[in-house]
Amino acid sequence: MVRSGLVRLPLDRLDLLVIENVGNLVCPAEFDVGQHARAMVHAITEGDEKPLKYPVMFRSCDVVVVNKMDLLAHLDVDLDRFRANLHAVNPTATVIELSARTGEGVERWCDWLLDTRRAATAG
Repeated sequence: MVRSGLVRLPLDRLDLLVIENVGNLVCPAEFDVGQHARAMVHAITEGDEKPLKYPVMFRSCDVVVVNKMDLLAHLDVDLDRFRANLHAVNPTATVIELSARTGEGVERWCDWLLDTRRAATAG
């Protein structure tokens, strides 16, 4: 599907192409769609055990954006435990804590995207 869509895009005029692979936390990790980097958005409301429950997805990510951080104070979620669980399956993943509601972390996420783009086009 990605290949058939790419031929319809003006790729020479694009600086960044994001391919969203929505689905459960098992199948998207198993398919290479030609990406330079793989990002995952994890809502903190999903809990701190998810890296252990879905290790294939978390293992395949270059960056994990932990979203909805503004809700953390209202949840029974341990961010340190989440980080430890993520580190157990993917010790090299970058973690960006973000709240789309407050804007916390959005600049860091944008910087990561720009840095990744620069690295991909440099070589």
